[in-house]
Amino acid sequence: MMITDIQCYSFLFVVSLISTLLIRSIFFNKPTGLHLMPSPPALPIIGHLQYLFLTPSLYNSLHRLSTKYGPLLYLRLGATRCIVVSSATVAAEIFNTHDLAFASRPIFAFSDKLPFETSRFFTAPYGDYWRFMKKLSVTQLLSTRQVERSVAVRREEMERLLRRVLERKDGVVDVGAELMRLTNNVTCRMVMSSMCSEEGGEAERVRELVKESFELVEKICFGDVLGPLKNLSFWIYGKQAMDLSRRYDELLERAMKEHEERGNGHRDDRGKDLIDILLEVSQDEQAEVRITRTHIKVFIMDLFIAGTETSADAMQWAIAELINHPCVFKKVREEIESVVGKTRLVEESDIPNLPYLQAVVKEALRLYPPGPLIIRECRQNCKINGFDIPEKTQVAINLYAIMRDKDSWDNPNKFLPERFLVSFKNQSDQVNSGQKFNFVPFGAGRRGCPGTTLAFSLMNATVASLVQCFDWKVDGDGEDGGKVDMQFGPGLCLSMLHPLTARPVVHFNPFAASM
Repeated sequence: MMITDIQCYSFLFVVSLISTLLIRSIFFNKPTGLHLMPSPPALPIIGHLQYLFLTPSLYNSLHRLSTKYGPLLYLRLGATRCIVVSSATVAAEIFNTHDLAFASRPIFAFSDKLPFETSRFFTAPYGDYWRFMKKLSVTQLLSTRQVERSVAVRREEMERLLRRVLERKDGVVDVGAELMRLTNNVTCRMVMSSMCSEEGGEAERVRELVKESFELVEKICFGDVLGPLKNLSFWIYGKQAMDLSRRYDELLERAMKEHEERGNGHRDDRGKDLIDILLEVSQDEQAEVRITRTHIKVFIMDLFIAGTETSADAMQWAIAELINHPCVFKKVREEIESVVGKTRLVEESDIPNLPYLQAVVKEALRLYPPGPLIIRECRQNCKINGFDIPEKTQVAINLYAIMRDKDSWDNPNKFLPERFLVSFKNQSDQVNSGQKFNFVPFGAGRRGCPGTTLAFSLMNATVASLVQCFDWKVDGDGEDGGKVDMQFGPGLCLSMLHPLTARPVVHFNPFAASM
C-alpha cells in the first residue's frame, strides 16, 4: 500500500512540476509594455499553436491567417514568440532596413546535443564564423566563376538524364525521382568530383540521407514550443538524429580522406571541387577564421540538403505547369528552336537568349518557392511598421504568401509567365537583386541563399532540355491526355502531394547520330 501511495505522489509531483514550468514559461515570460502587432485570439498554454493546423502545410496555414488578420502578425506558439511576415512591404523592412537586426537564425530544440549542429553555416548565428563562410561562398565556393567551371558537370548529368528517359521508350517516367537523381549527382560531383553513382549505391545513400533530413526536421521543429520541456523531443527523436549525423559523418569523412590521399597538386584551379577548396582554406594559417574538418563536413551536408530535393521539387512544379498549359509549352519550345535550331541540344550559354524560358522558370519559383518559409531571429529590440519586436523573437517570413500577394501581383494564383516579360532586361536585373522584395524565391539580404546563380543555371537548362526533347503526356480524358494534379503535399517544404509521372514522347533525340 505504501509503495502504491509513493508512486501516486511521485506521479502527481511530476505532473505538478511540468504544469508549473509550462505556466511560468507561458505567462511570466510575456513581453509587457510593448506595442505588439495584431494577433488572433489565443488559447491558454498553447497560445496560437492550433492555427498551424488549418491546412496540412505550415506556409499555407500562415497564409490563411495573414489574409484574415493582416501581413504582420504576432503569434505565441507555446513557449515561443513569433512574428509572421506576409507582404513585400514588410519583408523589405526585414531584408533591407533592419537586415542586420534579423541576420541570425534561431537555435532549435536540442541542437547543442548533436555533433554537427553547433558548427553549421546555414543556421549559424551572425558572427565571425558566419561572415567568413558567407564571404568564402560568394567569392569561391558558389561564385559565378565556380558555377561556370562546373558547366561540363551539369551538361554530362543532363545528358545522362535524357538517355535514361529515352530508354524508357513509351513507359511512364517518375519525373520527380529523375530530377532528384539529377540534382543529387550534380551536387555530388561539384562537391567531391565523384558521381555518387549508382555503382556501389552511393547516390541512393545520399538521396536517402537528404530525405530523412527533411522528415526529421519536420518532427523536431515543434519541440521548441515546449519551452523548458523541449528536451522531451530529444528523448523521442534524439537517437534518430544522432544516427543520421553519424551516417553523414562516415560518408563525408571517406570523401575527405580520398581527397587528402591523392593531394591537390595534380589538379589546376579549374579542376578543383568544393572539398579541395575547403581543405586548402582549413590549412591556411592566415585565414580570418580557422575552419575544422567538422565545419567542412557540415557545410557539405547543408549543400546536399539545400541543393537536391528542393531544386528537384521546383523543377517538377515547372514541368507540371507546362504540361497543364500546352500553349505555354509550345511557346517555350518554339523559342528554343528559334535560337538553338533543331540539330543540337540546348546549352546553358543559350539561356540569356531565351527570355520566355526564364520567365517560365521564374513564374514557377514565384508560385512554388523551394523554401516557402524563412525563419530568422531578432538579435536586438527594434520596431517594424511602428510595432515593437523584442530581442530573441522568431520571425517567419512567408515567401509563399509574399509571392502570391494580390497587392504585388495581378491574378497572383495563376501561372502567367508573361508577367516577367515586361521590360524583361530591367525587370530581370531587378528581380534577381531582390530590390522590390516581391520576388524572393531564395530569400534576400545577408542571409539570402548563396547558391542562387547555380540554382537558376540548373533549373533553366533542365526545363529547356526536357521541353526541347519530349512531349509529356499524363493519363486522363481529353485529346492530349489528362492534367497534372497540383495539390500540395503536407509539411514544411513545398512538394507535390502526388509525384509527377508522365509518358515521354520523343520530339528531338540529341543522340540520334551516335545511337
